[in-house]
Amino acid sequence: MDKNSMPPTLRTVVRRMNLRPLAGISAPGVLEAAVRWVAVSELADPTPYLEGGELLLTTGMRMEGDQSHYVARLVARGVAGLGFGVGVSHEETPPALVTAAERAGLPLLEVPRETPFIAVGKAVSELLAAEQYEEISRAFAAQGRLTRAALRPEGMHAVIDRLAREVDGWAALLDESGEVRHATRGARPEAVTHELTRLRGGRPAEPSGRRVEMTGPRVEPSGRRGETVARPVEARRGEPGGRGGERVPSSLALSAPGEHIVVLPLGGGGRPRGFFAVGARHAFTPVAHTVINAAGSLLTLAMEQGRTRLTAERRVRAAVLELLLAGDRERARVVLEPLGGRLPEEPFVVLAAPPEAVEALEPHGFTALHDGPPPVPERDQVVVALVAHEVAHGVAQEVAGGAEVPVGLSRPAGYAVTGLSTALDQARRALEAARSRDAAARDAEGPGAGGAGDRAKDRAQGGSQGGSQGGSQGGAERGGRGGAGQGAGSVVGFDELAGQGLLGLLDPAAAQAFSAAVLAPLTAYGSRADLVASLRAYLEGNGHWETAAQRLGVHRHTLRYRMRRVSDLLGRDLDDPGVRAELWLALEAAGHPAISASPPDSSR
Repeated sequence: MDKNSMPPTLRTVVRRMNLRPLAGISAPGVLEAAVRWVAVSELADPTPYLEGGELLLTTGMRMEGDQSHYVARLVARGVAGLGFGVGVSHEETPPALVTAAERAGLPLLEVPRETPFIAVGKAVSELLAAEQYEEISRAFAAQGRLTRAALRPEGMHAVIDRLAREVDGWAALLDESGEVRHATRGARPEAVTHELTRLRGGRPAEPSGRRVEMTGPRVEPSGRRGETVARPVEARRGEPGGRGGERVPSSLALSAPGEHIVVLPLGGGGRPRGFFAVGARHAFTPVAHTVINAAGSLLTLAMEQGRTRLTAERRVRAAVLELLLAGDRERARVVLEPLGGRLPEEPFVVLAAPPEAVEALEPHGFTALHDGPPPVPERDQVVVALVAHEVAHGVAQEVAGGAEVPVGLSRPAGYAVTGLSTALDQARRALEAARSRDAAARDAEGPGAGGAGDRAKDRAQGGSQGGSQGGSQGGAERGGRGGAGQGAGSVVGFDELAGQGLLGLLDPAAAQAFSAAVLAPLTAYGSRADLVASLRAYLEGNGHWETAAQRLGVHRHTLRYRMRRVSDLLGRDLDDPGVRAELWLALEAAGHPAISASPPDSSR
């Protein structure tokens, strides 16, 4: 594959057509010039109709006197050589033409009378066709070798290894963030990762002597060295193709003396799911570019097939979870077994997190997406994982820190129908509390703080880490943020909510709204009497007038008057136990505006 695609040389044409060199061949390598086409012209100045690289044939019909200007124009145009046909207008090649060609270094060839110009043209055309056929054959053979590599167990890595051999250089596979996932021996992907990072940050190119070119989906051989061309494909948040403000290249070419690199994106959507880079000391030929593009198609196909298979496996695991919830553990085990997965032994802990944490949770236990209750289940979809209770807290802390998402944990549970269903509900409630805690933390940090869930969608997911857990929740009961990173999400265990009482199980916003609505008639009454404080003292005293009056420092008759006013304003019977419970809940919610959002010993 390192063989350059070359048209026939002037020497090849001379030998095949039995032409006689007359002048301009003394310089080394002159006869090795490539002949890209044959042109016939009798014009005094044919250069406007030439592109360069032609073997120009003429009979000299209009040649008289000094030919130095004629030859100079041909040399300036870059013709490969001049063939002069004798026996038509001239019996021999004009000496003035020979002299001018020798001085200018233009190869001058004599074409015998018996050799038609069309024969020379046909010979060069056949040689060009043969070379093109050889190019196609080499490219086809290379594509076959790449396809066989793609079928090997190593998959994408095998394609990268084969590609490096085909281009006589190196190749590397990079993920969406530009991190190298696999590279061949001698690979130098540092320039690629640096350039991708620069483009994502929107920074201008740094003067490094390296040429940078961003083009469309395919990169063709580059033009003049030393110029910098940048045509990035921009993608904004909310649009297919990228995050806010990032410049995601459709393709990239880097070149410097002794270094040529091509970078192409992977993935079938608008946003690249990864990249692969190919480098060599020599410039890539058209055949090499064809092979590189073929490798990109195979790598993209392998990637998309892998994602399709993974999506299907996740749907199967969601179905397995439904079987477990229906109490059919044996059928769930049979369905899961072909995927190579297994269910954890009892007791286990259910972890719940936002759907974007699925990749971070999958290495740690049975993981499945779980929809919320009707009528809009997709709105409340979460990912749940059944994890051995001994390591559940360690896993939760790692996922919260690595994926930057909130995580909720249930109490230890088993596969009994009510036990698993209850554990799922506990984990979801704990997750909501963790989300509220993160929201409170963001509010405390200011408007510029990004959400953990938003950050998780822009980062790679975390890996595996063991841990220990004492009791049912261990460290999770203490609350706090997962991991040491500033962007880590909160970890909340259900036992922590149970320790906060009934309010710990309620959505803080809903509890605040309920409290405001119930107590509104009292707060709007005015300041002539502190009816809210009197109501709290009355309820805390369990309806005992003397106790409540002493706590307020007022006479019991004053307290009785205030309670009648409270009853009238609220339109409720304060002797009703249900009314007292609702009022107490409203007072507690009003007195704890950040309930479930920031426990006393949580660390932020």
